[in-house]
Amino acid sequence: MKISYNWLKNYLNIDYSVDKLSVILTDIGLEVEGIEQFESIPGGLNNFVIAKVLTCKPHPNADKLSITTVDLGDGKEYPIVCGAPNVAAGQTVVVAKVGAKIYKGEESFDIKKAKIRGEVSEGMICAEDEIGIGNQHEGIFVIENSIEIGSKAADYFKVENDTIFEIGLTPNRADATSHLGVARDLMAYFNANNQNIAVDWPNVDNFKIDNENNIINIEIDNKEACKRYTGITISNIEIKESPDWLQNRLKSIGLKPINNIVDITNFILHEMGQPLHAFDADKIEGKKVIVKTLAQDSPFITLDEQERKLHSDDLMICNTKAGMCIAGVFGGATSGVTEKTKNIFLESAYFNPVSVRKTSKRHALQTDASFRFERGTDPNITVYALKRAAMLIKEIAGGEISSPIIDIYPKEIKHTIIPVNLSRINRLLGVDIEEYKFLAIVKGLEMKIIEHEDDDFVLSVPPYRVDVQREVDIAEDLLRIYGYNNVEYSETVKSALAYVNKPDKEKMHNTIADLLSARGFNEMMNNSLSKDEFYKELKHYNIDSLVHIENPLSADLNVFRQSLIFGTLQSIAHNIKRSNYNLHFYEFGTVASKKQNDGTSKDIIKGIFESQQLAITSTGNQFDESWKNKGTNTDFYSLKAQVDNTLERLGIDFNKLVSAETTNDIFDYGLNYSLQNSKDNFTELVNFGKLSTKLLKQFEIEQDVYYAELNWTIIQSKASSSAKYKEPSKFPVVKRDLALLLDKNVDFKSLRSLAFKTEKKLLTKVNLFDVFEDAKLGENKKSYALSFHLQDKDKTLNDKQIDKVMNKLIQAYTREFSAQLR
Repeated sequence: MKISYNWLKNYLNIDYSVDKLSVILTDIGLEVEGIEQFESIPGGLNNFVIAKVLTCKPHPNADKLSITTVDLGDGKEYPIVCGAPNVAAGQTVVVAKVGAKIYKGEESFDIKKAKIRGEVSEGMICAEDEIGIGNQHEGIFVIENSIEIGSKAADYFKVENDTIFEIGLTPNRADATSHLGVARDLMAYFNANNQNIAVDWPNVDNFKIDNENNIINIEIDNKEACKRYTGITISNIEIKESPDWLQNRLKSIGLKPINNIVDITNFILHEMGQPLHAFDADKIEGKKVIVKTLAQDSPFITLDEQERKLHSDDLMICNTKAGMCIAGVFGGATSGVTEKTKNIFLESAYFNPVSVRKTSKRHALQTDASFRFERGTDPNITVYALKRAAMLIKEIAGGEISSPIIDIYPKEIKHTIIPVNLSRINRLLGVDIEEYKFLAIVKGLEMKIIEHEDDDFVLSVPPYRVDVQREVDIAEDLLRIYGYNNVEYSETVKSALAYVNKPDKEKMHNTIADLLSARGFNEMMNNSLSKDEFYKELKHYNIDSLVHIENPLSADLNVFRQSLIFGTLQSIAHNIKRSNYNLHFYEFGTVASKKQNDGTSKDIIKGIFESQQLAITSTGNQFDESWKNKGTNTDFYSLKAQVDNTLERLGIDFNKLVSAETTNDIFDYGLNYSLQNSKDNFTELVNFGKLSTKLLKQFEIEQDVYYAELNWTIIQSKASSSAKYKEPSKFPVVKRDLALLLDKNVDFKSLRSLAFKTEKKLLTKVNLFDVFEDAKLGENKKSYALSFHLQDKDKTLNDKQIDKVMNKLIQAYTREFSAQLR
């Protein structure tokens, strides 16, 4: 959720630094996850000035260009080549000086001193779109009124600069989903810290009804799903663009202005957390609004022009003939405000959070309104929000309020009454909150004390605090405002140590994490929930074994992940879009599926099994470019090295591994390593290779990605519990080379394996250092150059011993692979 500092200061008289306020917000439970700067005109018109065109003459080398001299207010005359047809001497214009940046959508370019068709140009005379105030590009923007030459364009256009806080709001904090909600929390903090600061709520005392010429009646059929419904009509309005101040408020938090009526409803939603909906009053058949459900599978076309089949539990806002809106979730295609609308019916309601949440999930519609309704809005603010909106509409769109406020509130939602004991709360929290501090915090949180005797209090909690139902909730709120950092803790740790003789899985985890981090990899942690669409396109995964979430937060989080690959690709795509191209990640994570237990997974729920995986991935250059390193692309072999190093560090015996090419649709090419349990029984440890281009396209990734997925559960069970030191030999290593002519189907692994079977005592290493293929070698033939390292730990080898070993190797290669010496 985004909160504008300028907007917030409309309700709180504060002037803290951005850093200080972000710390306060985080301390009171509104964690600031990011801070960004907003400018109402991109770039803030830095290096743009008001200028005077002194002279203007045709360009000698271009028919459509003019050469001007311009006064920028510093006593000098600057030549500027201009292509606008309306440029003329005597005009007051906006000039982007050398060094200014011009923004056009997501792109930008710098203004430089240049020669255009042989003539020097030191700046740009700007059109509306180049300034950032409109889309007009047919001619330069001419200022008609008198203004000082050389003054800043930012001052003339009243550029607004703002700081935007990105707050990671927890799902229980429905009360803080608005600027006033955040202001209310800050007020509690300031009052608890002896600063008497109050929230300045917008005044609606001047609200009045102009006439009763357009009354829309209201009827609630489903009183369980709609607890309160309030409405009013406003007639003879004018649909147009919103004023700059309103557009800037919405733009600052990432909303696109639409028209004055829709913008006002969005403004109220983000100001006080109350969603509103505006209907075209002339399209309400029967002059009546009915809140009810419709028959199962009733068709309804929503605002996005999609026809949706309604569930019988979906609450609808209807007229006497048809549905107009999915209550609390999404508007209809034919009942909303258009540029032709003259009269509106404005809705302000309180809907059952459970009803809204289920409807939102059923139709995969997540809107700003449903986000708030499904968490619980304030049922006592509907009339106030309606008055505030109606007054703004009259101010901005004209018209008159043409009906009384009709408020249907069948059963009032009461305050929650909670008995608490301060001593018990202090014991629970491990702090000593004094009574005066307790009273200040409670008052700041707008809770009322209705009874008090010694340490016993009875509190009345307003219904907008849906998360406060018990004494422990009060305790949590107290500590949040009191300050977690004010809780004292002891530096003494008292514990008992017990030795358990079994593999230390946490130590293995940390060992490999340290190894990969030391090699330039960054650890990532992705959501364990994913979407089933990822798996449907890949034959490698059995979609029938997916573990579905019964009540998912969204369609993107509707299954438990079966693999770490999709979270990895989302992280890579996220970074690439932010110009981070050289990426090396690893992740330890849990996966789950419905399958027959093969003994390698843990049965967490009947029929559902989970296991641990380790994902390692590389893309882009192996190292960032520098003066010394021009950049080398990561490849299959660099990833293989990381996989081999990981297994080697854990003491996995490579002589017991069986490798084979991957044969699934995840990789364009790759390998897998397995342990052979018996002749026909294998346990897969690792799959790795280059990810398929088709898969990468799903995530809009255009560069090669190399990915390895290790079955961490099995690897931990097969790993050696400790590394053992082996004293190096004092005697020299002897190296001998062989060049062998072989069939193309013979691989290095087979040659290496045969070498160690043939010579078990003296052979320490086999290396392939050259591969040569040519038609002259013969059909389906290739040449391998191998080096063999021989060493005796007890004595120096002589030529006779060395020749004996090499002859044994040559004979073995000839016998097994029909190899020929070259």
